[in-house]
Amino acid sequence: MDRFPYPDDLIRAQREWHATYRALAAPQPRRTTELRRRLLLLSVRIHWHPWWSTPAGWSPAARVELRRMTAADRRTDAA
Repeated sequence: MDRFPYPDDLIRAQREWHATYRALAAPQPRRTTELRRRLLLLSVRIHWHPWWSTPAGWSPAARVELRRMTAADRRTDAA
């Protein structure tokens, strides 16, 4: 059982963020402008998600745990 009850859309956005970051970090990435814009959009979506205003989301550990649990996901889609 997860320690924090993250909403599905927040988990999905963080997974997409990691996939986009990996695509941008690849040697000679294509569509760099599009990837950078996508990364910025996802960053804003994650940072300002309403869940962070709930008691469970107040903890800095909740942000760290979300990044940790989604970074292990090796999905290759970037968009």
